[in-house]
Amino acid sequence: MNPLTSLVEAALFSASTPLSLNELKKLDRESSKDEFVAALGELKDHYADGHGVELVEIAEGYQIITRPEHADAIVRSHIVQKPRKLSPAAMETLAIIAYRQPVGRAEIEEIRGVAADGVLRSLQERGLIDPVERGEGLGRPMLYGTTSGFLELLGLNDVRELPQLDELSVELTPPAPPQLADD
Repeated sequence: MNPLTSLVEAALFSASTPLSLNELKKLDRESSKDEFVAALGELKDHYADGHGVELVEIAEGYQIITRPEHADAIVRSHIVQKPRKLSPAAMETLAIIAYRQPVGRAEIEEIRGVAADGVLRSLQERGLIDPVERGEGLGRPMLYGTTSGFLELLGLNDVRELPQLDELSVELTPPAPPQLADD
């Protein structure tokens, strides 16, 4: 393993979140982006077989993570703290933001039919959403978008990897009433 690859491995091992190529470049400003890409390729090949971890491209960066086949055992052992689950209201709000971003509180409340202040605050505290810009409407409302923490949570590199809405749609017709037998 060359020295740059070893340095990149140490940085990825030490980081708790994915590191972008630009962040990795700060490790050695004299090395080119192509050299960093080659180092990442070497690491990916190194971890390809026989290791309990792998190098993945996630949330617009790179991270060394546990292989999926070992994740359940690690969670059951309580070696790492499992993140708290999101409430149904938080999941619904997060989905609205993910698919409609940037989106304001008023639009979220119109879609959900209930106030969203507490849920927005909770999602922001968890690092899943952030204000991204101000809207053009009355009072220039804050518009929200998802963060790299959201991408990391879902194992995505970009929001464009989310399933398309037409792939998720389900026909929501009520079931037919049961037929009564003729006497």
